[in-house]
Amino acid sequence: MFSRALGTVTLTLALTAGAAEAQGPDQGKEPVSDGRTLSEWIADLKAPAPQTRNAAAYEISGMGPAAAPAIPALIETLDDPSAAVRFPATVALGEIGPAAEAAVPKLLKVMQEDINDEVASGAKRAIKRIKPEALSAAQ
Repeated sequence: MFSRALGTVTLTLALTAGAAEAQGPDQGKEPVSDGRTLSEWIADLKAPAPQTRNAAAYEISGMGPAAAPAIPALIETLDDPSAAVRFPATVALGEIGPAAEAAVPKLLKVMQEDINDEVASGAKRAIKRIKPEALSAAQ
């Protein structure tokens, strides 16, 4: 009787583990950094304090390609009045990589027109990581 119960428990555990594995470990979960979700960091890109917006952009950059849902918000952030916020937005877009291709037109504009040299250079570095051929087309 005990061995039959043990066999049933083992079979149940095996089936449960198989089902969880088929779904994938992170399916449906958004990336987390420093205990906060990507959408929380995205919301912080619109915070009143530039330090908060700066920190949010840097946290998003640390998520790499998994932060692709932040691309529209990061593109908006390239218009932030503070260079200390625009620069990490360029870093984040570059870290996302080719998935951030929608940002290339805005990054080209920032590269050519931003009065802050660090922001302009950051935009150029981001383009190199996203779509390098866009740089030769812009010249």
